[in-house]
Amino acid sequence: MPEFVVRLGMPDGRVSEQKHHAASAEALRRELEARGLYVFSVKAARRLRLSWRFRFREKVKPLEFLVFNQQLATLLAAGMPVLQSLELLQKAQGNPFFREVLARVLEDVRSGVALSEAFAAQGALFPPLYCASVFAGERSGDLVGVLRRYIRYQQMLEGARRKVTSALTYPAVLMGLAFGLIVVLVTYVIPRFAGLYQDFQAELPLLTLGILALASFIKQQIYVLLAGLVVGLVVLRRYLQSETGRLAWDRARLRLPFVGEIFHLFGLSQFVRALGTLLAGGTPLVPALEVAVGTVTNRALSEPLRGVIPMVREGQPLWSSLETTGLFPELSLAMVQVGEATGALVEMLDGVGQFYDESIEVKLGRVVTLIEPAVLVLMGGVIVTLLLSVYLPMFTLLQRVQ
Repeated sequence: MPEFVVRLGMPDGRVSEQKHHAASAEALRRELEARGLYVFSVKAARRLRLSWRFRFREKVKPLEFLVFNQQLATLLAAGMPVLQSLELLQKAQGNPFFREVLARVLEDVRSGVALSEAFAAQGALFPPLYCASVFAGERSGDLVGVLRRYIRYQQMLEGARRKVTSALTYPAVLMGLAFGLIVVLVTYVIPRFAGLYQDFQAELPLLTLGILALASFIKQQIYVLLAGLVVGLVVLRRYLQSETGRLAWDRARLRLPFVGEIFHLFGLSQFVRALGTLLAGGTPLVPALEVAVGTVTNRALSEPLRGVIPMVREGQPLWSSLETTGLFPELSLAMVQVGEATGALVEMLDGVGQFYDESIEVKLGRVVTLIEPAVLVLMGGVIVTLLLSVYLPMFTLLQRVQ
């Protein structure tokens, strides 16, 4: 029997890729769904081309992916068949890597593979949330509506990321400029003044001696310091790429002063937005939860949320299952409870997501208001200290001359 590669949503919330033998793709799909598994894609096994798999690291920019979905939704809404829409978009794609990926999608669709399966077979470029949304749209017959909802979801997340990035850019620039000025003062300006003072046989104060000792140490050990920095960064990166390191870093981010709560709310916003998008497309609650949990990038949040899945599968209400995590504010839980009771869960999840986004914007504004003066005061204090180390000996010389 032929071999197939299957992407499955497991009962514990993981997305797994497995190989199975079956008479046909449809027979294998029915068999797996009968076991209670959520099937993202069933594809005939074949050798992957290493040329583009290795190039996969190039990634596709979020804006390119967003524009692709907007164009696809527009073409489908105009009545153009899926295959012709993909052909047009593939030819018009400016990114060579993305064009090659779309060519593979086209090849699969021409051979009779469903669009969601063709996307899922391309790896992480098309995230599980996107593939599950397209799959739900195909089943419900509302692919255009599902795509438009996913586009809104993508726009909201990208908007939140842009706000965070723009808010932190100015403080980062200030710190970079201040650091550069400090390096110039310590390694160039202060040592030259020190030589001048020594010619006058001036007694240097303790502050100046300390700064000079630091500058001398940096000059003498610069290569050792740089090597240590590189090794430290490599070790840190390897640690953060491990499961233990990622979890530790995600937990640390949630405990950061001022910004920890923003990371918390952003993770919850990812979850409720994804869940609402899937439910609106017709995905059942449990499979929707399995995929939505996978969209939360912070492991310290996704692990507790993963525990909600078996509770809901056993028949517990969603709101009470979410309450056990201790992650959600009471207002959010109350809105979910009302949504479940009235059959308006999707609308309530949208409201919760909007509430989180507004809270993030308010808290981000407060953080920026605090960070900018704090950075100025801190960097100003360091620079003033360095300048004092330069001018204090000058005062000593003036007193001696008088």
